Amino acid sequence: MPGKARLAAAVAVVGLVTTGCTAPPAEDGAEVGTAAAEIIAAGLDAPWSIAFHEGTPLVSERDSARILELDDNGSSREAGIIEGAGAGGGNGGEGGLLGIAVQDGYLYSYFTAGGENRIERRELSGAAGSLNLGLPETILNGIEAGPIHNGGRLAFGPDGMLYATTGDAGNRDSAQDTGSLSGKILRMLPDGGVPEDNPFPGSLVYSYGHRNPQGIAWDTEGVLYASEFGQNTWDELNVIQPGGNYGWPEVEGTAGAEGFIDPVQQWAPADASPSGITVVGDSIYVANLRGERLREVPLADSDASTEYLTGEYGRLRDVVGTPAGDVWILTNNTDGRGSPEPGDDRILRFRVKG
Repeated sequence: MPGKARLAAAVAVVGLVTTGCTAPPAEDGAEVGTAAAEIIAAGLDAPWSIAFHEGTPLVSERDSARILELDDNGSSREAGIIEGAGAGGGNGGEGGLLGIAVQDGYLYSYFTAGGENRIERRELSGAAGSLNLGLPETILNGIEAGPIHNGGRLAFGPDGMLYATTGDAGNRDSAQDTGSLSGKILRMLPDGGVPEDNPFPGSLVYSYGHRNPQGIAWDTEGVLYASEFGQNTWDELNVIQPGGNYGWPEVEGTAGAEGFIDPVQQWAPADASPSGITVVGDSIYVANLRGERLREVPLADSDASTEYLTGEYGRLRDVVGTPAGDVWILTNNTDGRGSPEPGDDRILRFRVKG
């Protein structure tokens, strides 16, 4: 940020002796902060999403289609497999098992199968350490799939509704078509039904004009934020309004054009490629893939940002707030696009040093 000193980024990893290093200067006036990251789980295979069931962490693996549960020591066991999920990075695409969410004893999963993206739910049974998945129930199918831009994030909002992000699947014009499910943020009842107060009667479409959104989160006031991959110019952080048009493919980033909603913050794709986001405390945290950094955006000043861990752990796919109030980060170096180190992929516990 202009007028403020840039700090060195130092990383302290539990159980390892490392040397603090200086992060490269941040772009666009962002400040580099001082932070610590503790490895709490390792050896994951192309992980994509983290959710919690009664305090137990669950992780989706994109290519293996496994749902893993973690114990207090970070060890994992397979709770089940999402049968039929495929077309992941190992097969040359971005699909596979993507986002997961948990509500009322059900695991919800978003995945690619049979030439489409779909959402299913399965009942979770058993206690921590022996969780199992029940039979699948299809919540929504027919979401356009492709080798790229499948979206895939799931989250329950403060209104109890299930929200899903969908990409344009490489079909750019579908993002502007409110009759299509691709290039959208969708809002549905937990059983997949259409809420009566959705902005387009009889439709699951909540907002449109999205290229490939992969992060959604709410603040304590109920404001919905979403991250979105741009093409070559700007990645975005948006405030989502019901029925809003976010411009793709007509515009990318801030355009000031009538009929389109501009982002509250934008970044060059080389410094971002934002995937999962979360709101913890008074800030939004954004996990970045190509940019290999965690970005913090204060809710009180959406023009500002601070960057952490730049280049320290490679690609960052997801960031979540835990039931204990911590911030966890999911790396994504084994997805076919990263450069995995021994122990990748990992879950990190993150904190900003006071």
